[in-house]
Amino acid sequence: MTDTLHTAPPRALRPFARDPRRWEKERSRALRTGHVCGDHEDADTCEVVLVFERTGWGWLAWPVPGEGTVPELPVQIGVLAPGATMRRRLAVCWLLRRPAHRIALTSGSRASVRLSAAVVGAVALVAAFYALGRGIRADVVLPAMLLAPLLTEHLPDVLDGRAVEHVRWVEGDAPCRYLQRLAGLQTYLIQAAAGSDRDGYELRRSAEVGHQLLWDAADLLQTQAHDTRPVSACLIDRERLMVQLAHQAAQLLEHARAKPASGGAAQLDDGSGSLGSLPPGFERATPSPPAPALTSSPLKGSPSMTQAQSGTAVRARDVYLLFAHDPYYPGGGAQEVNATVVAADCLLHPRVQQPDGARIHDRLTRGRTPGEVIPLATLTHELGGGAGWPYVGDWEKVTADLVQLVRAAGCDALSLGLPEIARALICTGPNNHVRTLDTAAGHTLTYGPKERAAVLAEIDRFLACLVAEQDLWPGDGLLPPHFQQP
Repeated sequence: MTDTLHTAPPRALRPFARDPRRWEKERSRALRTGHVCGDHEDADTCEVVLVFERTGWGWLAWPVPGEGTVPELPVQIGVLAPGATMRRRLAVCWLLRRPAHRIALTSGSRASVRLSAAVVGAVALVAAFYALGRGIRADVVLPAMLLAPLLTEHLPDVLDGRAVEHVRWVEGDAPCRYLQRLAGLQTYLIQAAAGSDRDGYELRRSAEVGHQLLWDAADLLQTQAHDTRPVSACLIDRERLMVQLAHQAAQLLEHARAKPASGGAAQLDDGSGSLGSLPPGFERATPSPPAPALTSSPLKGSPSMTQAQSGTAVRARDVYLLFAHDPYYPGGGAQEVNATVVAADCLLHPRVQQPDGARIHDRLTRGRTPGEVIPLATLTHELGGGAGWPYVGDWEKVTADLVQLVRAAGCDALSLGLPEIARALICTGPNNHVRTLDTAAGHTLTYGPKERAAVLAEIDRFLACLVAEQDLWPGDGLLPPHFQQP
């Protein structure tokens, strides 16, 4: 359970991943034509320059960092309605046009007009004088002269209202990070359908179903942008289906590559093809020798979370999560509570941020021993020292929700007031050390894995006495696990 993660974190969508030079070109253009915020500028007052990347399913709006790095998270993700009609594609082109430049009417007023409307008004005025000089009636010329700038000013707003009916978009870190994972899977499905001649119908159908699931997820995230908990179960179901579609597409591609081009024997390649290598963690569809089971599970959003792996992985139900938190004093007592043990199923509670809780639950229960107490720091150790947490979930928000749930009596928990050293040990990895300086004696004391194991053994004994009569109640109305137990 304490092995470090041996596989690299999954590659999420990055700006213009199939054409890296395109990002440098777009960034250079943004530097020439717009103002890119620097580190010394106020983020609240500085307007971020965006680069829009159009895809087969919608678009991604990437910010242009001032320090020249490549952004990891888009600030906006838009999804086009399923069924790529010409009207819907024109709607995307219209919505992604450059923002209109506006001219303030007065220095102290917020009233402004579009630059295009001002230009059209000037041209209409000149054309009106010319038409009147040619003898055209004034009751024809004057209405046309007035209507031209009015239409230029208000017609784009009307077209915007029509265009947004065909798209859904989300903004904010949490919704964009979630939809970015699904968008990565959909991009893979589209590439698989476009790059394979065999099994074309199945791959194209998978891409169509994936687009519908991506649209549904974007619709749910857009309507519940401030609080996604009411729709978390629906989001988890759609993500599970997207992962299954990606796994099915990977199997179809592998079967197609394994078939001989002629009547000769089939020769397996190294996993590369017209689409390059398979998504990280995908196994070949052809039989292969059994490999030793790893205790680490796939990361959040990775295509490695396949249906086959989820079916064969052993998940223990009676597992407990141990985590430290800010101290509090329940009921006005003198004993502080600075660590808590809850049942793993508490992560599926609807009052816990989802689908992050379900993701951590899947990670926590994979390959464990029934009754085992898993510190949160152990999960961090398994996730490459914390590098994989962005792909699994927001552990800070999840643990904060768990503390609120415990304090509101929404579930059972073992509340602990650990000494300083014991608390520090459970907050470190299984192979780390905690060193303290004894100023009186003038030497350093070191606590390592042996002392950490002793702390966990003491907590385990205390918990065993507690659950001997009745197990910890995880709460009511729990959501389904991310992967159902076979």
